[in-house]
Amino acid sequence: MANHWWWRPGWREGRRFYTWHFTFQGAAEVHRSAAEYRQALQDVPGLDLVPDRWLHLTMQGLGFVDEVAEEDVRAIVDAASARLRSVPAFELTLHRPEITPEAIRWEAYPAPPPATVRDEIRDAIAEVWDVVPEAPGGFAPHVSIAYSSAEAPAAPVAEALERVRPEPAKVTLDSVELIVLGRDRRMYEWEEHARVPLG
Repeated sequence: MANHWWWRPGWREGRRFYTWHFTFQGAAEVHRSAAEYRQALQDVPGLDLVPDRWLHLTMQGLGFVDEVAEEDVRAIVDAASARLRSVPAFELTLHRPEITPEAIRWEAYPAPPPATVRDEIRDAIAEVWDVVPEAPGGFAPHVSIAYSSAEAPAAPVAEALERVRPEPAKVTLDSVELIVLGRDRRMYEWEEHARVPLG
């Protein structure tokens, strides 16, 4: 395991970032499964466990708040709203989490529906800006249960996960959020800026 919380380029304490996420308020099955995994992982050192409030599926970054004009944000939200009217709500399944060097995370299945939403958001950004942030490829929809905060062996994490056998969690996603994201306290925390419905 490796420390997830190193400062990526541009980030510093107090700085905030516009980004599109799916979030999981009211997602009872996801919360139930996440609680079982948190309980199993709570005694493993070097992990920051994600509470239900901050569970998320990262979609598409927009830019640091101090670098993005508010009129551009409004235009992008309007363009995304128009495009996502033709994209129906969909169901995701979260099953067994995987261990990566910096996080323990569910891979979301099936991947094409959230990828379609991301593509539409990128096209909406392209209506306003000449350059769309972030690479178009390599998107892997996932939901992190815990982040690693230290260099440590992965074996204790794997052993803890093996003790948990919850049913797969299903969730229907019918909206996507533009949020104002911070990471000052070894957790991704945010305020909702806009919510755009699907369909």
